Amino acid sequence: MLKVILSVLCSLAVAIVQKEVVLEADRPYLRVVVTQPATLKCCYRGASDQVIWEKHAEASNRPINVYFVDESDSVTIKDIQSPPSMCGTLTIKSVALNDTGLYRCLLNRTRVHTHGTYLQVFKPMKKTIDLREKTKNKILIAEGILLFLCVLVPSATLLVKSKHRNELEKIKSKKEEENIYQGLNLDDCCTTYDQIECTPAHGQYQDVRNFNEEDIQLEKP
Repeated sequence: MLKVILSVLCSLAVAIVQKEVVLEADRPYLRVVVTQPATLKCCYRGASDQVIWEKHAEASNRPINVYFVDESDSVTIKDIQSPPSMCGTLTIKSVALNDTGLYRCLLNRTRVHTHGTYLQVFKPMKKTIDLREKTKNKILIAEGILLFLCVLVPSATLLVKSKHRNELEKIKSKKEEENIYQGLNLDDCCTTYDQIECTPAHGQYQDVRNFNEEDIQLEKP
């Protein structure tokens, strides 16, 4: 019975202490190039407490592992008082790829965890072809000229073909007109026309009203 009472009292004490602590917003995400320094910070308001840094890392085919971060030659841990807040800082002088993970602060007395900051360490991609700005500008100018030629040359070729085709059609139509009159004799045409033409001595029509049927003589063609 005594143990139960003590556990209840301890939980109440912890709950009261937790109410006294107000966590401030942490930086949710930090992306750093490999071998560069990184500084993480967690701040809270309330009674001063010992800050313990935890790292939550996800391994391949394993659940998330929790590690305590200790101070070393490459890692510096400090507590900074900036009233009305208290802050804990974690500085990694030269980050590595395996430093990627979620870093949280654990307030030792209240057993409260801060929201945490996810640190991502990445390695920049190397350029396959290292070119200067002048070289890039020259390449862009050359590409522009080639693009202009690709548009201009086909258009000019189509115009030349169209002009040549029109000239051939004109020559063909002119030859056809010459072939129409080829072999015709103008003298024969005039003679035939004269034969068809009516003689001026006889009219084209005769008045048949004043003649008898026996005297009617129509002009034969």
